Amino acid sequence: MKTLAASLLATAALAPMALAQEAAPITEFRIGLLGGENAQDRLASNECLKTYAEEALGVPVSLFAPADYNGVIQGLLGGTLDMAWLGASAYAAVHVENPDQVEPVLVKTNLDGSFTYHSIGIARADSGVASLADLEGKTFGFGDPNSTSGYLIPLVEIPEAGYSMTPGEFFGDVVFTGGHEQTILAVVNGDVDAGVTWADGIGDWAEGYNSGALRKASDAGLVDMNDLVEIWRSEPIPEGPVVLRTDLPEEVKTIMIDLVANLHETDADCAYGVAAGDTAGFTPVEHEAYESIIAIREAEIAAN
Repeated sequence: MKTLAASLLATAALAPMALAQEAAPITEFRIGLLGGENAQDRLASNECLKTYAEEALGVPVSLFAPADYNGVIQGLLGGTLDMAWLGASAYAAVHVENPDQVEPVLVKTNLDGSFTYHSIGIARADSGVASLADLEGKTFGFGDPNSTSGYLIPLVEIPEAGYSMTPGEFFGDVVFTGGHEQTILAVVNGDVDAGVTWADGIGDWAEGYNSGALRKASDAGLVDMNDLVEIWRSEPIPEGPVVLRTDLPEEVKTIMIDLVANLHETDADCAYGVAAGDTAGFTPVEHEAYESIIAIREAEIAAN
């Protein structure tokens, strides 16, 4: 594992001394890992990031992998987490509750240079389900109510396609599985007739595309992609941001932004795990990229 010392700012080597000069110096750094796969795999995929962060910051770093998206959302809102890679809907949830709590700083970039991904509908290849129209009276699985691709975007786009998301009106039932990995497994095991998960939609279906939950599940041997078919695809969704707690010392922010932005070049294997597959790395992003998702989130709140 190559050291980051040469690729980070020169101040990183003096981080403990510099941090002590801040009005609110840090004594630890806490990274939240959004749901989507089991906690053990999330922790393993990000262990290298933890190691690099400890080296760069000079303080202990911990990883937090809650059971659901809300665990990370509440950790950020409560100030018990300093950093997380959020989905766009989860970022919107934090922003709507407290617009000053976190700031988006980086976004995953696909191999084609885009900053988007898709909600992907999947079914077993032997199920006879080839499209949403084939799901009348059947069970449709969604990951988490705070997931962009796993619920928020399908909640808007599937009814626009003519299929009510109210259980019993078209689909026999609409259920939450608990996360993207759980949705994939529920489809594979026949617990639901179809489900939605996320992928960049670029590359080879047989590998789970280049990046996303399908790629992670395929890499882990949880699914043979030949056993699944794609039955629906959303419009492009803005990739969620890496966020930092707004009131962190500026030098801490700079160190962590540089670390993650350089990770693809510094340690490609680490970047693969952190970014859930083959990507072009992380590049800068600003709040304005998520205004449309925030508007959808606000409309959902108002409707309920």
